[in-house]
Amino acid sequence: MSPFEHGEVFVLDDGGEVDLDLGNYERFLDIKLTRDNNITTGKIYQSVIDKERKGEYLGKTVQVVPHITNAIQEWIERVAMIPVDGMEGPADVCVIELGGTIGDIESMPFIEALGQFSYRVGPGNFCLVHVSLVPVLNVVGEQKTKPTQHSVRGLRGLGLTPNILACRSTKELEDSVKEKLSQFCHVPAANIITLYDVSNIWRIPLLLCDQKAHEAILKVLNLERVDSIAREPKLDEWVARAAIFDTLHDTVRIAMVGKYTGLSDSYLSVLKALLHASVDCRRKLVVDWVASTDLEDSTAIEAPDAYKTSWNLLKGADGILVPGGFGDRGVEGKILAAKYAREKNVPYLGICLGMQIAVVEYARHVMNFTDANSTEFDPNTKTPCVIFMPEGSKTHMGATMRLGSRRTFFKIADCKSSKLYGNVTYVDERHRHRYEVNPDMVPEFEKAGLQFVGKDDTGRRMEMIEIPNHRYFVGAQFHPEFKSRPSKPSPLFVGLIAAASGQLDRVLQDRCNGHVGSAKHVLSNGSYTSAVHQNGNPKKLTNGLSNGTYYANGNGVHA
Repeated sequence: MSPFEHGEVFVLDDGGEVDLDLGNYERFLDIKLTRDNNITTGKIYQSVIDKERKGEYLGKTVQVVPHITNAIQEWIERVAMIPVDGMEGPADVCVIELGGTIGDIESMPFIEALGQFSYRVGPGNFCLVHVSLVPVLNVVGEQKTKPTQHSVRGLRGLGLTPNILACRSTKELEDSVKEKLSQFCHVPAANIITLYDVSNIWRIPLLLCDQKAHEAILKVLNLERVDSIAREPKLDEWVARAAIFDTLHDTVRIAMVGKYTGLSDSYLSVLKALLHASVDCRRKLVVDWVASTDLEDSTAIEAPDAYKTSWNLLKGADGILVPGGFGDRGVEGKILAAKYAREKNVPYLGICLGMQIAVVEYARHVMNFTDANSTEFDPNTKTPCVIFMPEGSKTHMGATMRLGSRRTFFKIADCKSSKLYGNVTYVDERHRHRYEVNPDMVPEFEKAGLQFVGKDDTGRRMEMIEIPNHRYFVGAQFHPEFKSRPSKPSPLFVGLIAAASGQLDRVLQDRCNGHVGSAKHVLSNGSYTSAVHQNGNPKKLTNGLSNGTYYANGNGVHA
């Protein structure tokens, strides 16, 4: 999946490679999703084809309706029963995001499936929130409702009627605009929510709460009288965090050295982790994007201005971060960035490839192995510092990586990384890579002063590196950014920001004393249990969906 086309590939605990939107859900709700929470057209069609090949349709003609639409509904109901918040039993409400734009041919089967679903489960069991843009004409400042009117008309023509409108705009909707939308879209004015520009993203939940969005949802789902659900939102933590962010003025500059710097979404989780850590350290984050290719010697000849600008940004940074990546383009520039950070005692964090190139740099310039390299970039190198992982395949791009949550054991108790994690003996972090540090060269590296502070349970996979006499030089084979949360920032990112802002000694002391948020991560695959939705008399489904879920007040539709 190309980061330029899809943005970041987000990795889940179970190894699922999913859309970056699932990362937003994990961060905001502090939950752990599974690969099945990500529904794609390919997954649905594959499941239907597999069933047809097994003879489950008894030779019938397989069609979009009902087979594809039924498969979508079955998937939704099955996954909705899997707890993702660490608690037992299914959730009270399942959120389904149907992406794209009304009218897109790609989403037609999903819209039809949800239309059938809403009719089958009946009122009180289905709430449709339609997100739409209300543009503002800068010349006169008028808010235009026509795009929303047309999209709602198109949605209703496809069998779905919105209960709530979430209107994205640069400023708050005027009352007259809300009345107009209510009249033309047949949505109560109280159910028209404005999502206007705010100072930081953590104000969005506060914005929704102020407009009683939660009450509107509870009312549509007939849950406003259920005491265990209809509680006042506890947003004190969000209020405090949003206020802190707006008052930050002392900056910390981090140079992000990568190859996909043209699209910031390519490193979305890294950016969010930096943001979480900077707020934790009470610093205003400034990210300087440095294209790794612009640091290379060839650029000095071909584009001297870009070369000079990139090196000035690198030299002006308080800390340097080299994120993960694939392919050999820009690798030499990343190696130069790691070399600069090591020699100039600049705080450095290398993630995945960022750790591997730091090892290569160390071999070249400290251990004098001038031809040291990764076999990913030079298969014939005489000093293979980084080698292909044993269980992968060199020929197939998909499903060959070491993916998902893996355990890393700390081998050196007094290292910075262990202290940042609260002096624990091990951590569980998410991986996404094919190549790793050559274990046969580890004794030579350790003799030269490079510490491998974290390893897997076999001791053969190098998970974390540190240079002990450096302010902060840390590399991680895993991706710590994927588990960073606003209330629980990733320890390695906190270390980088703290070191870059002169606070590392205090932070390490605090964490050694236990002054750090401890989260118990519980991953449950759940169990499928029957659910009865109380809004009338139960009716058993008759459309072939045999997942043990019944919808009171629903309509049994014969397939």
